[in-house]
Amino acid sequence: MGLSLGASAQDDNRFITLASTTSTQNSGLFDALLPLFSEASGIDVRVVAVGTGQAFEIVRRGDADSLLVHDTAGEERFVAEGYGSERADVMVNDFVIIGPGDDPAGIRDGDTVEQALSAIAEAEAPFASRGDDSGTHRAELRLWVAAGITPDGDWYRELGGGMGPTLNTAAGMDAYVMSDRATWVAFDNRQNLDLLFEGDDALFNQYGSLLISEKRHPHLKHELASQWHDWLLSEAGQQAIADFEVKGQQLFFPNAHTATGDEANAE
Repeated sequence: MGLSLGASAQDDNRFITLASTTSTQNSGLFDALLPLFSEASGIDVRVVAVGTGQAFEIVRRGDADSLLVHDTAGEERFVAEGYGSERADVMVNDFVIIGPGDDPAGIRDGDTVEQALSAIAEAEAPFASRGDDSGTHRAELRLWVAAGITPDGDWYRELGGGMGPTLNTAAGMDAYVMSDRATWVAFDNRQNLDLLFEGDDALFNQYGSLLISEKRHPHLKHELASQWHDWLLSEAGQQAIADFEVKGQQLFFPNAHTATGDEANAE
């Protein structure tokens, strides 16, 4: 009887908490990946889906076992500060600029995202920003800097919310908004919004998986988290990412073979 209870308690503890982004959750990616990983490993993954900045803070406090986000510079800082022990590229997609179908700022035919943002600012057309220190928000702010613009005024609305709520607000106010492509494709409440600008290399959106420092947070489930990290980078994990589609579109493109750690080891 005691052996049975012990085994049951051990099984109940075979889960990890993953801090990740709203885009991976809202797109449905985790609904596709997690059952496959659990079947292969016997480990459940419990996702806390927040903006990337919040995800970093959760792990800094030692409240999650693993991290999957999309801010490469922030991730590398996280490792350099001693909170992470390893970071690897996992998959990529891109950001897109969404806006009202009549495109009052005329960004549809622009050549660069800098031109598109400059046109929005010049027209003072409503722009809905997540304003939540997420990976998308951080990328958006970098693009405004590259365009030489400090967005302010009534036309620029910082909402402090996730990607789905931000798209809902943009739809309600006929505003421009920057979204990751996966959330946009999965988003149904489009009203008058259309995808107006895409394809600039500056809109590249890299996702990374990080292992947490055992020295910094010895209480975390490092062995189980390593299995999740390794599965994401494995042939099975990469194929599962490639196979995920919404409305007939592949939303994430696996690229673990260019993982930072692998490149460093190769050098």
